[in-house]
Amino acid sequence: MIEAIHANAGETTDSTEAMDPTGVAGPAGAAGRARVAPARPGGAGPHTADEVLRALDPVAVEDAVRKAAAAEIMPRFRQLAAHEVLEKNGPHDLVTVADRLAEEHLTEALTSLLPGSLVVGEEAVHADPAVLAALGGDAPVWIVDPVDGTRQFVHGDPGFATLVTLALRGELLASWTYAPALDLMAVARRGAGAELNGTPLRPAAPAAGAVLDVAISHYDFTTDEQKRVLAALETDGIAPRPCGSAGLEYLHVAQGRIDAVAFSWENAWDHAAGLLLVHETGGASGTVAGEPFRIAGGNALPFTAARDEDTARRILGLLAAAN
Repeated sequence: MIEAIHANAGETTDSTEAMDPTGVAGPAGAAGRARVAPARPGGAGPHTADEVLRALDPVAVEDAVRKAAAAEIMPRFRQLAAHEVLEKNGPHDLVTVADRLAEEHLTEALTSLLPGSLVVGEEAVHADPAVLAALGGDAPVWIVDPVDGTRQFVHGDPGFATLVTLALRGELLASWTYAPALDLMAVARRGAGAELNGTPLRPAAPAAGAVLDVAISHYDFTTDEQKRVLAALETDGIAPRPCGSAGLEYLHVAQGRIDAVAFSWENAWDHAAGLLLVHETGGASGTVAGEPFRIAGGNALPFTAARDEDTARRILGLLAAAN
């Protein structure tokens, strides 16, 4: 049996209950809130989620994301020189000058829009892992992936995105998924749903008996053990395939173009925006331990996010049995 843990109270529920974006109750959670497990225990800090949301101008954030992409990313798309592409942790883990400059651009713009906020960006964490500690603090945090799908970007493939999420003590409040080369902007806000280019997103559940399309961790980024566990999805009624940009795969789930994702890594900048996006379109998710996904890390892996709770539970059951 897959169990889920209530993120706010620590009480368990059995597998007949619906899940929110962390594997907790209901597609919309209690009172429509996306409740991600807190990065650390503790009471209320100097900000509340409602206060942060009231102080937020989502249109200004969207404008900042677009400007960063226009200034730092798109002028370099299909124009990168060899010296502007470097390896971080191996030949498949790339970083470009566009990643670094776009993150710097966004860091300045986003903290100006919300004074007192901090930024946890992929490139900043690579340079100084201590930056991650902000996810466990009381200040609002912008979680930023300047170019999600850097390998695609380097190879001239338009399937990359800029991901920005606002969080407070582990709760996801708002997210922006922007694919500049595809002219797609998806925006999600806690309890208020999600839109793609201004049109509400609300996909239906998969048709009964339909083969489930599932994007999984790319084989180039998985260990032999992770490959073994993910291979549990190679079964009747499920069609797994390697993922591209994680952010765009989450968008595909929110659109109903695919049915689920299953990932074996937990970097907050890859998943925060998409988890809120899927949640706000009625989806569900959870880890193989039946626990909510924690953006600060320490999760039982793999985990899934799906367009409906039944799909999420089916995938989790297969993964948990193989884990």
